[in-house]
Amino acid sequence: MKPVALSISNLRVKYGAIEALKGVDIIVHEGSIVALLGANGAGKTTTLRTISGLVPAYSGSIEFYGKPIHTLEPEKIAGLGIAQSPEGRQVFRDLTVEENLRVGAFTVKNRKQITSNFERVYGYFPVLKTRRKQIASTLSGGEQQMLAIGRALMSSPKILLLDEPSLGLAPLIVQDIMRIVKEIASEGTTVIIVEQNAAQTLKIADYGYVLEVGTLTMQGPANELANDPKLIQAYLGSHK
Repeated sequence: MKPVALSISNLRVKYGAIEALKGVDIIVHEGSIVALLGANGAGKTTTLRTISGLVPAYSGSIEFYGKPIHTLEPEKIAGLGIAQSPEGRQVFRDLTVEENLRVGAFTVKNRKQITSNFERVYGYFPVLKTRRKQIASTLSGGEQQMLAIGRALMSSPKILLLDEPSLGLAPLIVQDIMRIVKEIASEGTTVIIVEQNAAQTLKIADYGYVLEVGTLTMQGPANELANDPKLIQAYLGSHK
């Protein structure tokens, strides 16, 4: 068994009086792909944003390789090796592809490492290399999603957080992105992926958790979840 990269224990998050996460426990092993599934408003994005330090934990803990990070600032968490590709892509629309990627490398001081990271990203997404001088707003939705993932990879993260990477994309593009996510994990980067497209995500994930209104209701190996009648009825019917 590979070491535990991230451990979330009894995590509670509140937005005012509303409890968005109600005692969530998640274990993520190094080099694995873990899927967080559930409907809109289930708490999936809140979980990622709390890991990144963008949303404070009300109680509970988040440990990165055994060290607590839930009280750290987002910049410190990023510096430790956790990078997020946010929902809606959020690329810098007025910057070029290359400039967007360079922004992602803000925690990397070694120039050789930055050059190596560019090569790695262009290896995963060759279309970005051909469009590297192009303004991000002129890219297609799929290309912008590739850019968002590439930008997160530019910091050499140990854990990559992906929030709805398939949102609004054509099925063939989704398949391509999922294939690349699997490749990224196979080369050693741990991936936590939030998705509504449960069927596609469970095909590449090792383990899955299902959130419903801030509470974990199901978990298990991805292949078992993909064949669970309750999950099929709730989440997989429209995507199979």
